[in-house]
Amino acid sequence: MLEVSIVHSFFLIFAGAAVVASIALYTRQPMIIAYIALGILFGPSALSLINEPKLMDEMSHIGIIFLLFLLGLDMQPSHLLNMLKKASWVALLSSAIFAGLGYLVSISFGYSQMESLIIGVAMMFSSTIVCIKLLPTTVLHHKHTGELVVGLLLLQDIIAIAVLLVLYSSSGTAENSLMQYLKPLLGLPLLIAASFVFVKYILLKLITRFDRFHEYIFLVSIGWCLSLAVLAETAGLSAEMGAFIAGVSLATSPISQYIATHLKPLRDFFLILFFFSIGASFNLDLLKAVILPALVLAIGAILVKPVVFRYLLQGIKEETSTAWEAGFRLGQVSEFSLLIAYLAASIGFLGQEASHVIQATAILSFALSTYVVILNYPSPIAISDKLRKD
Repeated sequence: MLEVSIVHSFFLIFAGAAVVASIALYTRQPMIIAYIALGILFGPSALSLINEPKLMDEMSHIGIIFLLFLLGLDMQPSHLLNMLKKASWVALLSSAIFAGLGYLVSISFGYSQMESLIIGVAMMFSSTIVCIKLLPTTVLHHKHTGELVVGLLLLQDIIAIAVLLVLYSSSGTAENSLMQYLKPLLGLPLLIAASFVFVKYILLKLITRFDRFHEYIFLVSIGWCLSLAVLAETAGLSAEMGAFIAGVSLATSPISQYIATHLKPLRDFFLILFFFSIGASFNLDLLKAVILPALVLAIGAILVKPVVFRYLLQGIKEETSTAWEAGFRLGQVSEFSLLIAYLAASIGFLGQEASHVIQATAILSFALSTYVVILNYPSPIAISDKLRKD
């Protein structure tokens, strides 16, 4: 019964995605928005054609892992390290400003102190998925702007992991709160060191010896990506961070671009599931109650984040045009915000309505930010032929 259900769900998702993608292309709209709209339409709150949204969500998580792995393959470790050092205080200060914005808006709409605090925390982060999906992989990743955006996203991910650890410890799920904090602090440098050593002395030698077997390279690449993702989770980090480390450790090898090219279709398959699951998980019955605060928060993110990043990045000697572009590319709420909302609601820190405010804000900010970027900056899904860069 489960197999039939999965096949039926996949038929609906991908056949439906093909239809809405065609409509989006004809009407010159971004396909990301079409996938989210399809999820809302087919999800439990509307037509209820998909009965396994949690399963879809878990599978879509694999797409995020592959996305970060491919991103890492395009990042030179030395450049990335310099950028992380340079932008660390920008990430910290901007996160504090965005948290304050979310808190003030939430309080003004009558949410409790705790709910406003959680909503404020959810506003701190930008979407790794949307930002990287809209980055040209063959153009911007090798330029300074791409490194700057990715560096800030990684620093935000580290802050998000710290927030999640605090929530986990508050929920009582952690057996030893001190160990929950120490594990990622010790695990991150160990994981990075072990990955580079393994790639240099084992993985690259295997790939070099059997490089004429394309299937083998494909298999080893996937195995390496998922192995680091699982090890990262074991170490108290996120699977996405592990996948990114797996990619960066291979970035200096000649085989990295070959791997990146051949894994893109697999990544896109799972990312369609990701955007679909975002729409499917939203409860339309609460739309009337949450639409106004969510709209204010989403528009606030679109307007405030670029301005904040513009001035903070100029403070570290970035050019004005680069600072503006990075700010607009980072001008949305993160998928980490959805995870924070889910966890905080399960603990009892958030009510259902406040949790859906975060979900609605994420969906609206994904949509609005996508339009801003594809209309003004190079992107693989840009409406203008001039701006469309893969």
